[in-house]
Amino acid sequence: GRIKGREEGLVEGQRLLVERMLTRKLGPLTPDLAEHLGILSSSQLIALGEALFDFATLADLEQWLASLPSKQE
Repeated sequence: GRIKGREEGLVEGQRLLVERMLTRKLGPLTPDLAEHLGILSSSQLIALGEALFDFATLADLEQWLASLPSKQE
């Protein structure tokens, strides 16, 4: 219980940080994009944190997210 809760807290912290960095670089995120960030894993958030330095527009973010393997499948 406690470890899982701590992991979820860490992922949430990563997500908030990446979201703030994206917003600073690209401007406000659309609700769809913000929702998509909410379902990323810790490793995906770390990869996104590195990739976002190459982004110029929200379209770059959308393209990066679209290239991820879908979790639902």
